[in-house]
Amino acid sequence: MILIQCRNLSFAYEGTPAVRGLNFTIRGGDYLGITGENGSGKSTLIKGILGLKSPQDGQLLMEGLKPNEIGYLPQYRAAQMDFPAGVYEVVLSGRLSGRGLRPFYSREDKRAADENLDSLGIGELRNQCYRELSGGQQQRVLIARSLCAGKKLLVLDEPAAGLDPVVTVELYRTLRRLNQEAGLTIIMVSHDIPGAVNYASHILHIKKDQLFFGTSAEYAASPLGKRFLGSPQEPV
Repeated sequence: MILIQCRNLSFAYEGTPAVRGLNFTIRGGDYLGITGENGSGKSTLIKGILGLKSPQDGQLLMEGLKPNEIGYLPQYRAAQMDFPAGVYEVVLSGRLSGRGLRPFYSREDKRAADENLDSLGIGELRNQCYRELSGGQQQRVLIARSLCAGKKLLVLDEPAAGLDPVVTVELYRTLRRLNQEAGLTIIMVSHDIPGAVNYASHILHIKKDQLFFGTSAEYAASPLGKRFLGSPQEPV
């Protein structure tokens, strides 16, 4: 069982405190939405969870989770749209980190790529060129690639950035299905607070300091949630 505990956790960015005094717990099967305004330290926290930054203070404890069991989807960038490769090749490349010294992909690697293409509903795109897909399709391909890299925890940094509202809702629904039906633990950074509340099970709201941690329902009912949401949210 996955268990991630943050105890009085702080991270710095270029020597300056970026997030500080964080105390929260993520358990297997949770879907945590990390929200906050721009510059609040969300991406720095993600880098810390991924082991790319060392804590300035406090403790980050992980149980039941190996580095090769974490899939990571960084912020979507326009340059990714022109990636010259086939869909299947992109998804399969998620297995590179776990391949070790083997020169070729194994049968298990290829099976994982096929399964993740199907789980994201894009199996029919496997032979298409990645750069010819729509933005929403490309993002699904990248999520499938991330799932090939890690099967227990999926970490996403602003996955809906640059996507239109309709595609954003489809993406959120896909992530919720992976969480609820496949039991995938998800950590998603998003400045879209209503979207995070609608689909995530828990909310961490930060502004360098921790302003809130709890269930999405508790957040929606809190003074902070009411201030940012404006009105009660209903899942789509």
